[in-house]
Amino acid sequence: MKQLTAILIGAGARGEAYAHYALDYPHELKFVAVAESNSERLSKFAEQHGIPAERQYTSWEQILEEPQLADIAIISTQDRMHYEPTLKALKNKYHVMLEKPMSPDPGECIEMEWAAKENGRLLTICHVLRYTPFWSSIKRLITEGRIGEVVSIQLNENVGYWHMAHSFVRGNWNNSDNSSPMILAKSCHDMDVLSWLMDQSCLRVSSYGSLKHFHSSNAPEGSSDTCIGCAIEASCPYSAPRFYLGEGKAWARHFTEDLTRENIVKGLKETNYGRCVYKSDNNVVDHQVVNMEFTGGATATFSMCGFTRHQERRIQIMGTKGEIRGEEGKIKVMDFVTHEDTEIQIPEQMSGHGGGDTGIVRSFLKEVCGYNGSESLTSASASVRSHLMAFAAEQSRLNNGQSIELDDFYKKLLVQV
Repeated sequence: MKQLTAILIGAGARGEAYAHYALDYPHELKFVAVAESNSERLSKFAEQHGIPAERQYTSWEQILEEPQLADIAIISTQDRMHYEPTLKALKNKYHVMLEKPMSPDPGECIEMEWAAKENGRLLTICHVLRYTPFWSSIKRLITEGRIGEVVSIQLNENVGYWHMAHSFVRGNWNNSDNSSPMILAKSCHDMDVLSWLMDQSCLRVSSYGSLKHFHSSNAPEGSSDTCIGCAIEASCPYSAPRFYLGEGKAWARHFTEDLTRENIVKGLKETNYGRCVYKSDNNVVDHQVVNMEFTGGATATFSMCGFTRHQERRIQIMGTKGEIRGEEGKIKVMDFVTHEDTEIQIPEQMSGHGGGDTGIVRSFLKEVCGYNGSESLTSASASVRSHLMAFAAEQSRLNNGQSIELDDFYKKLLVQV
């Protein structure tokens, strides 16, 4: 495969994770320009990838004002900053790899799908689960007919209490007015993988959930607005100093590039990552369930919860001839005829998201090299379908669990676009 060139828009944690592929496989990918508003991240990324000063930009507008600089654009800005740079990059004839979710506005998602087709370019959404050995093995088992026809799927997303506090109470995705609702920001991965595994159209959804715990009425007596100096910090499960100075030290990169004790403590004093989880400006749910019915009568249930010790997904797929259960890199297939249990162990993956971060970049580069107008595995068209499931689920949740018909939901959106 020939070497492709790329620009990066947004050099935060996700952008850096995808771009690391170019450091491991420089003969396949080279970054020639970067846009990032944070000066520290901009300088760090440019140094790592050998990008000259004249190709370092502080905004997406600046980098996309230039004539096309590379073959592809990787866009990993915040949720509400995806739409405009994606349309501009496609118009400038870049093949685009876009961090999920596409947008918190369903109409914008549809417009981006159309723009990719109009400009004859790939728009691949970073639904990285599809590219992992774990989830692709489950898909293969279903496709091979190992459990017959799928009747029902149950998927649990255990967010992890510490990840919930970090990203969805204190962090960038804590408030849907500034980012996206939880079902989109965190769980559009899950809507996508359910749609992919089921391989049928979703007909209707209903959903329940709430912000049950992380609000001011649950603040312990004697707690302060920040963890630093709080009288009860030592006994609080959500202590920021305990996490960021301990097992979560790597996560402190979200507020400081220098992971010294002094800088982490300084960041906890000066940023939202040191705020009390009961006194933040968060509004996204901390638990939610979604019920789905698909063409042919198959059903799926999804449960997301922020109150688990570990961050993990667990799935149970029930078919007419057998059953699949998967968790933590282990897949078990149970045959109804022979009663044989086949266990598949997935080796530990070195790249993020169970190998998905490397997997999606590798797949995207191959698709760009061989592009003939076909869709990618996680194309905008595929992603729009699962995004609509998430949007409909959120509407249902806000309307006391009212069942939402996906066709009607989509038709109403088309009138508005």
